[in-house]
Amino acid sequence: MRTTTPIASRPLDLVYFTFFLVHIPATLLIDLQALYSPSLTPHFIRALPSLYIQMSNDPLVGSVLGLLGDSKHFMWFKTFLALEALFQLPVFVLGARGLWRDSRSIYVLLLVYAASTTTTILPCLTVLMSTPITSAQTIADNVVSVTTFQYFLLLSSYIPFFIIPLMMTVDMAFRVLGLTMTGIVAADGKKLS
Repeated sequence: MRTTTPIASRPLDLVYFTFFLVHIPATLLIDLQALYSPSLTPHFIRALPSLYIQMSNDPLVGSVLGLLGDSKHFMWFKTFLALEALFQLPVFVLGARGLWRDSRSIYVLLLVYAASTTTTILPCLTVLMSTPITSAQTIADNVVSVTTFQYFLLLSSYIPFFIIPLMMTVDMAFRVLGLTMTGIVAADGKKLS
């Protein structure tokens, strides 16, 4: 039987574990409000996205919540939020639990999660990077735009949600490959016996 290594001794797992724990409240309190009825949400929680949009002018969250214009153009993002609710949120819990317990059986699920998340964050980054910087023209044309400060704030908050899953994809792929190779060698060894 394999000895469990404490999570503090596994730096990448500690990063992933912390990432999942931080992601849970952000998902529940901000992102998923676009999916559930405001009547189900206490007022102080309903106010969080508005405060976030006032600070960041996030064109994705603001648009899908109807705070920055027509949300119809962001139905694709709403499907990403549904994926976040139905797949990613459970993975945050299962992944944190599996990492805490040093369970190798969680690797395949984390690989699928990480590859999926990396793929869905990339178009979000593309939207953010193509959002115009606020100018007299964007104000006059009533175009959703961000200040330079908001631009860098948004990139600094979205890029970790791309980089960490990308790292996790590569890391988990190598871990799964290692376990697979060990299984193949063990199976081949039994055939020779």
